[in-house]
Parts: sequence; C-alpha cells; structure tokens
Amino acid sequence: MRKYDLNNITGVLFKNSVAVEKDKDGSNNPDPHVGHEDENTDRGNWSSKREYMLSMIGYAVGLGNVWRFPYLAYKHGGGAFLIPYTIMLAVAGLPLFFMESSFGQFCSQGPINVWKAVPILQGVGITMMLVSTFVAIYYNVIIAYSIYYLFASFQYPLPWSVKNCSSTALNVTAENQTCQDDFSAGQSLSEKYWDEVALQRTSSMNETGPVVWHLALCLLLSWILVGAALFKGIKSSGKVVYFTATFPYLVLLILLIRGATLEGAKDGIEFYIGSKSNLTKLADAEVWKDAATQIFFSLSIAWGGLMALSSYNKFYNNCYQDSLIVCVTNCGTSIFAGFAIFSILGHMAHVYQKPVSEVANAGFGLAFIAYPDALSKLPISPLWSILFFIMLITLGLDSQFAGIEVITTCFQDAYPKVLKSKRGLVTTTVCIVLFLLGLPCVTGAGIYWVNLIDTFCAGWILLVAGLLEVMGLSILYGGNRFIKDIEMMIGAKSSLFWLWWRACWFFITPVVLSIILVWSLYTFTSPTYGSVAYPDWGISLGWCMTAFCLIWIPILATWNVYKASGGPWQRIKAACSPREDWGPYLECHRGERYGTRGVADANIFVISNKFTTRL
Repeated sequence: MRKYDLNNITGVLFKNSVAVEKDKDGSNNPDPHVGHEDENTDRGNWSSKREYMLSMIGYAVGLGNVWRFPYLAYKHGGGAFLIPYTIMLAVAGLPLFFMESSFGQFCSQGPINVWKAVPILQGVGITMMLVSTFVAIYYNVIIAYSIYYLFASFQYPLPWSVKNCSSTALNVTAENQTCQDDFSAGQSLSEKYWDEVALQRTSSMNETGPVVWHLALCLLLSWILVGAALFKGIKSSGKVVYFTATFPYLVLLILLIRGATLEGAKDGIEFYIGSKSNLTKLADAEVWKDAATQIFFSLSIAWGGLMALSSYNKFYNNCYQDSLIVCVTNCGTSIFAGFAIFSILGHMAHVYQKPVSEVANAGFGLAFIAYPDALSKLPISPLWSILFFIMLITLGLDSQFAGIEVITTCFQDAYPKVLKSKRGLVTTTVCIVLFLLGLPCVTGAGIYWVNLIDTFCAGWILLVAGLLEVMGLSILYGGNRFIKDIEMMIGAKSSLFWLWWRACWFFITPVVLSIILVWSLYTFTSPTYGSVAYPDWGISLGWCMTAFCLIWIPILATWNVYKASGGPWQRIKAACSPREDWGPYLECHRGERYGTRGVADANIFVISNKFTTRL
C-alpha cells in the first residue's frame, strides 16, 4: 500500500507526458482517438485547420453575443458604444487571446501543465479548470431551458402567447403549467410562462421545491448531446462544429431579413445603433468598464479553453493569424446579432405601442421572455421560435464543448499513461458527475442557483486569473522570451511587428485588467434575481465557491517555493523559473533553444516527484 503527499500531486500535474507514456518494458498503449496523420501521436491533433477554427469561433461566440452585447450597446449610447468596444478589443481582448492560444500551442499542454513555464503560478491553471467546471454545471442548464422551449415551440399558438397554457409539448401536469387567466398587472404572459410553467420558480432560494422533471430530462438530453459530441475528443467534436458553429449565423441572417420587413423594425435598429447614438456616453466610466468586461468574457479569456483547444494544433500553425480571425469574427457576430434582435424587438414595441426601451432586456429576460414574446406576434410563429431556440442550443453547445475539453484535457495531461486510451470513459464520467451536480439547478429554486454560480464563479475570478497570466508570462517568464517562443512557431518577425504586443503585454493590458478588477470589486453588490434577494447563507456559499477557486493559487505558490532548495530568495527564484522539461512537446521542435530532452532525464524528473513513501 502506498501513501501520497502533496509532492506527488505536483509531480502528477507537471508530469512529462513524453517520458511516461510508455511502460518500463517499452510497451505503449495505442490511443484509438489519435489519427495516423497526426503530428503528435501522444495527444493527437485537429483533423484539419478548419475544424480548429470552427471550434474556436464556436467557443468564443456564445450566448453573451446574442443576449448581452445588443443590450449593452443600446444602454450605452448605441453606435457610440462601438468606440470603447473596439478599443478594448485592441488593448485587452486580442493581446490576451493571442497570448493564451500561443501558450497552449507552444507546449501542447492544457491549462495546468502549461505552467511548467512558471511553476509558482501553477494554481492559476487549477483555478481555470475549477471555474470551467462550475460554469459547465449551470451552462448546460441554460441549454436545457432552450431545449424545453424548443419542444414547447412545436404547437400553435405558442403556449406563452395565450392566457391558458395548460397544454405543452412535454405534457407535464396541468396543475404545474396552468397560467392563470387573471395574471398580475405588469407581468406579461411570456414572463408568467417562464416563471410558473418552465421554471416552476419558488418564492426564494430558501424554498428549494421539488425537481422540475421536464427540465431534468432536458438537462439529461443536453449532457447526452455533449457527451456524444466529445466521446472521441476533438476528433468527434471537430465534426459536430461544422453544424453548431455555422447554423447560428444562418438563423441570425434569417431573423434579420424577417425582422427588417416588419413594421417598427426601423425604430428598434435606431435604438440599437442608429441615429439616436449618444456620444456623450463616452465620458461615463461605466461605459468603458462594460465594454472591457464584455470583450473579456465574450472571447472566453482565462477560462482555460483557449489553451486546451490550441494545445491540439500542429506546432507550426499560425496562431497569430488565427487569433485575429477569431476575435474579429466574434465581435462582428455581436454587432450582427444586435440587428437581428432589435429589429424584431422594434416590431414588438410597435405592437404594444411602447417605446423600445420598455421591451429591451438582457440575459434570461431577453432569451426566454422578451424575444419569445416578440416571435409569438409573427405569422407562422412556431417556425421562428423553433429556429431561435435551435440557435441558442447550438451557441451554447459550442462553448460547452470547450469547457468540458478543459476538464478532460487536464485529467489526461495529468495521467497520460492511465487515461491515454480511455478518453471516451473520461468524458462520460465527467458528464455524469456534472449532470448530478446540476440537478439542484433544475429544482424550483434552480434559477437562483444558476444566477448565484454565474455571479461568483464566472465574474471577477477570471479577471484575477487573466491578470496573473499576463503578468506571469511578461514579467516572471519574460515577455521577450515568450516572443522568441512564438517566433519558433510562426517565424521571425520585425521589432516593429512586436512593438504593439510588447506595449500591451508589459503595460496596457495589465493596467486595464487591474482597473476593471478594482472597479468590479468596488461596485460589487449582492446578487438578486429580479426583485428577489438572496439569503445570507446563499451569499456566503457564493463567496465559498469563489474562495475554493482562488485558494489554489497561494497554496501551490507556497508549496512550490517550499519544496525548492536553497535560501528564501533562491527558493522563490527557482519557483519562478521554468521546469527542466518545459518547452515544445515533441523533440523535433525543441531546437537549439531548448535542446534534446532525453527520456532518462525526463524519467528522473518524474520519479523525483512521484510516490515518496511506502508502507
């Protein structure tokens, strides 16, 4: 029987995959998920550049592009909002996106093992994985909501457009789904359907209520879709994204064309980005903060997904060009989606004889209340509703694929010898566990849990991780050294080419992230769902989730300093220096800068960090 200590944990996390893939007798377990033409026969590569680009675009383009950006643009001066939005893309979004994708591609490792470059920041990788885990739990619940609404759309009239909606596609009990004829003033039918039928929402988080079984079944279906798409890793998900990454654009185009022909569409578009743009809004600091925050979260920076997906690239892939294409596509999608959304909201405002400002909304209010209500006013309303919710499902699935890939990649990088040929089993296990953890989110109080996790796990934790990432690579690892690493992949560039990136990585981006982080903490208020406040225990639980994600950063930083040899300064210096086996994954790519990494040396490194004591 063997005993394990913390030294073993870091040894496993920083294990040299090349050295430990083989057994001592030289045998090698073949991985059925690695193609014969793959450059990296240990981890595998994308089957084609097209699949990688579609996966990255699908990951970056998510629900926030549709249900948050258009509302922010309207709220902050319409077209004027594009000015701070574009500036923040240049100074924060693109530099971090380029940095993360280059980082993962260079060493062909996931978000934990990449920190062999700066071991003292190993905890940042664990934080990224934990955040991706928490987000994956509730993100699939949102997909489940969309699946439920998709099923409910296969009837006419749409159930949220009539006072008595006692009949739905899922045939749940009439008692739980009857919208009262005498609905309260100020609450629309679609809002009442969302609260009483879809969610069966309780009065507060204190009242959990039973599991809402139609949502639980939809959640199970969403996890089955994710598990099936990722069963063979990038080899299978790369095929699925041909549909999930492109279909939303087709739907947005159809909705835009249909919306533009409706009466009142012009008013909606003018409110969004037209003649009513307000340049005076640019003097408001909140506008710049919201623009930077939207760019940061929209591009999925500091989640670990960019590193995980790019780690399967071939070494000489042009990650710089890829970063430009994905970032521009992501921002263009946000702007394009706004036209499709506000053209139809303008028609809804015309029907209700209200200003657009009274029907515009963001988040759940847009996706499951305002927009379904607007679609119900159109001829052949079930068709438009079906298209819209399929679009939401595909938008969500793309992002979910990458989130689960973060988790499975971290496990497989940590235990390559054991899990190399068991990718399908790892993916299935992860999906089952996360489905069970997500069941509280489909109870009567489920929406409160979703909102709580979103607030405390997908907020400023990512700003902390992103700030430590850019400072760790530019200062501790060395920005110039990192640039040399990138040039090993994309070829040498002139000093003028790197001038902007140096300015961003060394100064501009850290300053911008620091300002956003301080501002976010200063303006933080306890979350609410509508007018419902959270109980004290709920807020405390939220802070516990935040602490659980962040605490690994100081713990592992302290441990890496402690286990180093020498005096205090020598220990800190050693913990901030790259590991001996840091560098390109394959020997043929290491070149003169990193030299040949012998298997014997690598095994010595692994053994020294392996099981330390025996019984």
